Order: sequence, then C-alpha cells, then structure tokens
Amino acid sequence: MIEQTSYTVPQELLISAYDTLPKIDFKLTLNQPTGDFFYDRWTLKEEYKNTVWEEIINSLPEEDKGEIRIINLDIKTCYTKHSDIDDRWHLSLSNGDSFLVDLESNTMHQTHAGCWYIMNAGLLHSAVNFGDRNRYQLVIRKLLTRNILQQPINVLLSIKDPPHNYRFIIDQHLSPKLNLWNKQKVLSNFKQNKDNTISFTIEENKLKELENVISCMELQVEASYDSI
Repeated sequence: MIEQTSYTVPQELLISAYDTLPKIDFKLTLNQPTGDFFYDRWTLKEEYKNTVWEEIINSLPEEDKGEIRIINLDIKTCYTKHSDIDDRWHLSLSNGDSFLVDLESNTMHQTHAGCWYIMNAGLLHSAVNFGDRNRYQLVIRKLLTRNILQQPINVLLSIKDPPHNYRFIIDQHLSPKLNLWNKQKVLSNFKQNKDNTISFTIEENKLKELENVISCMELQVEASYDSI
C-alpha cells in the first residue's frame, strides 16, 4: 500500500517546520487550484512562499502534485476506513506511535519522519494514533491523468435521497475502481459535483464492471450514459 521513495527532508527543516506549525484543528491546505481540482496544477498560497513549507514541498521533485495539506491526527483517534481516487505522497513531520493501516491485508505501516512515501490510496485504509502526541503529516494528492480513450462513454451517476453515510458507501465500492481505472488509463474527466452527482468518461468495455459496482452499493443510483 505504501512505499518509501528516495526523497528525503533534512532534519533541520523538519525541526523548523514542526516548531512553526500553524494552528490546525484537522486539515490545513497550503496551496490553491489553478483549474480543475483533480487534473490541473496547484499553486502555493502567498503566505507559504519563501518559507520552510516551500522548501519541504520542493524536496519532492514530482510534477503532478495537486492539493497539499498538513493533516493533524489527534491522540487516541483513527480515520473511518476509506479509499481515494487519487494516490498520495506522505511525509511525517515527527516520529511517533502512529500508523497507516492497510485494511485489505490487515497490515500497519509506520512512516519515518523526513522520508517521502507514495501511497496507493485505492486500497481501503485508515490511520491510527496510538501515541501521546498529535500526528502531523504533509499529504500531497497526485494529480489524475487526462487519458485518451478509444471508445469513450460519458457517465453521470445521480444519487437519490443520499443517506448521511453515502460517501462512506462510495469509498467502499466505487472509489477503489476509479483509482484503478485511472491507472489503467481507461478513465478521464472525473468530477465530484455538489448536486450529489458524479461524472466521468470511461471506456465502453468497462460499463459492465461499473454496473456491477453500482449494484453492490446500498444507494439509489441513477446511471446515464452518453456515447461520444
């Protein structure tokens, strides 16, 4: 689920970052989009330019960096199990008794402060803090790719009367497939809309697989398809 890269952050930068952490209840976004949330590059907010945060971010020399957040996980807490359409880079700002949890293999992974990791976020996962201090991580979304499809079909999924946990249900069933299809280059134009709809373009030969996923979700989903 998670793999250590060759990229690292000098210890003095980590100490400076940790000592100057802004107040964070849960998440703090350091950059802003310049276009599409999932596909287009983001730019660092003015207040974080020429700071230790820009130096740390630049220590990861990848071009497809999307949203960048500092995420705070309090002691004695964990995340609800979920998956994501986009993979993530992780950097722990300090060591501690906290772990990323692969819920598909029942495996816990401890990340070492100063080391960049790449995570397959399409697997069901969580994070847990067993320690006596908060866990702070710098987490960067990996931009999705604009794939060129051979037999593209536009898909619109409308969720009717969504229950309070509909995002939880989607993350158990649909998000893992969307993550995989992006990597297989059979998905493009993904959008998560504010009107409880999800839209994307997919290869026609994946429609049967998509319909099987929809049938497994305990949601009222109306699916419409449009050939391009």
